[in-house]
Amino acid sequence: MNTTHKYTLAGCMAILLWSTNVAFIRNVTEQLGPIGGAAMIYTVSATLLAIFIGLPNLKRFSIKYLILGGALFVSYEMCLALALGMANDRHQAVEMGVINYLWPSLTVLLAVLASKKSVNPALYPAMALSFFGVAWTVSGEDGLSITQLTTNIASNPISYCLAFVGAFLWATYCNLTKRLAKGENAITWFFIGTAIALWIKYAFSNEPALTFSIDASIDLVLAATAMGAGYALWNIAIINGNMVMLATMSYFTPIFSTFFSAMLLDLELTATFWQGVVMVTIASLTCWALTRKR
Repeated sequence: MNTTHKYTLAGCMAILLWSTNVAFIRNVTEQLGPIGGAAMIYTVSATLLAIFIGLPNLKRFSIKYLILGGALFVSYEMCLALALGMANDRHQAVEMGVINYLWPSLTVLLAVLASKKSVNPALYPAMALSFFGVAWTVSGEDGLSITQLTTNIASNPISYCLAFVGAFLWATYCNLTKRLAKGENAITWFFIGTAIALWIKYAFSNEPALTFSIDASIDLVLAATAMGAGYALWNIAIINGNMVMLATMSYFTPIFSTFFSAMLLDLELTATFWQGVVMVTIASLTCWALTRKR
């Protein structure tokens, strides 16, 4: 196997590992609490990243990247983890995962708006399809229903808001850090910042003390390893991997994530749910294809 193929394979593994995040985070937060469980996941993940990637010297990074990039990263990770942990049930947690995958389309939209360049008019219908796919998924098994959509959102507005805000935050992070990072990567420090922020929130919350069981400990290690290893492998992949292939594969993450979530959380998802997931995936791919530099 040549070097390029090895790096590309590492990137594919990263995408598959990230696809398990929704299920693993939900599993841990069910046992350790939405805030405490998330804090433990990011603490263990940060530790693994520090061991395998290291703690780069902070002087390597620009202040803007550390402050703006760090704030966006920490805010996004908190939004996603809490949206999953605070979902009413496992099915709703998977819905949060689908909402989260609005970020690829939003990343393209924000990039287009920032560049002020003319774009293919087909971009806007693709964006609309992305939001329609989410609405289709959240509406339930009878297809798009405004009444059912509003009822579902009203049942847990905090989680839905966190998931939507998180998608916008990550899209903003992707656009800003591309300019501010200058090829550097402070991901380990950002994970440490996320863990600290979650522990602070936990300290001021009403959650009970953490109680560990064998199952909870195993799920915690799996969640932290999948998350940390995903970032570590992606760091390796972007060095010399086939980025066109990896970028294309990454846009199928909503399908991978939904599949792993259904399997690991023991859920039977309806055909309607899968239709919404496919819409979000097609929309993301279309947005990327319409704006990709050849």
